[in-house]
Amino acid sequence: MNKEIENEMEDELHSEYDFAQMEGGIGGKYIERYRQGTNLVLLNPDVAQAFPNDKTVNDALRLLIQVAQRQQLNTTVQQTE
Repeated sequence: MNKEIENEMEDELHSEYDFAQMEGGIGGKYIERYRQGTNLVLLNPDVAQAFPNDKTVNDALRLLIQVAQRQQLNTTVQQTE
């Protein structure tokens, strides 16, 4: 890494951020999920309103997968007829 990039990285945090004064944080809280390969995604605000937690997002995506698979199966069956 060249010096210019290193200096940019060092300057990302403002000097007023004093992490020693912060309370309640737990270091490594999500490390096990990370090790299992959990993907984190950022939802746009309108989508986040419709899906308040990870279960609802996963349920909706599973349903979408099922619909897509059925559609693909129907298309394949129609092509062979």
